[in-house]
Amino acid sequence: MTRTARSALTIDVLVDSGRWDDAEEVKSIVRRAVTQAAAATLSTTVTELAIVLTDDSAIRVLNRDWRGIDAATNVLSFPTKNASGEHLGKHLGDIVLAFETIAREARSERKLLAHYVAHLVVHGFLHLVGHDHESDEDALAMEQAERKILRRLAIPDPYRPRIGHPAKHAAEHPARRPVRRPHKS
Repeated sequence: MTRTARSALTIDVLVDSGRWDDAEEVKSIVRRAVTQAAAATLSTTVTELAIVLTDDSAIRVLNRDWRGIDAATNVLSFPTKNASGEHLGKHLGDIVLAFETIAREARSERKLLAHYVAHLVVHGFLHLVGHDHESDEDALAMEQAERKILRRLAIPDPYRPRIGHPAKHAAEHPARRPVRRPHKS
């Protein structure tokens, strides 16, 4: 558990799978990404959240049970909100990451695993604080927020086409493809 002095943000990182070989390094990446995302988005300074580092089989069960999609995905976000959309207490929610899907996608997209994990954590965190990508307008706003936070982390823009790779249309972006779409907030 980490509590940042500046913002009183408590970040619990739980390792639920042995597939995360360098779990301590990943925990550090995750905490840094959440801290930057919180600094850019939260108006309150006291909150907590949990990050679960798991595998494809565990996230597939969560995706099936909570979203009705019987497939693994890279990241799921579970905001802690009441019926009116307000957060319950100081717990913001949970973010769950699946190792195999993330590693496979990072390889296929030629991204550093650390950068891709940080991007997905930022993406999941933005869902916890109310962002979504259901409409093109919302997706653009969420991408802009991600870019801003990732720049603070010195991570290349994940939406910028790379040399030697065809440009991706917004609707084809990995975060918005149905199989890989993160949990709806």
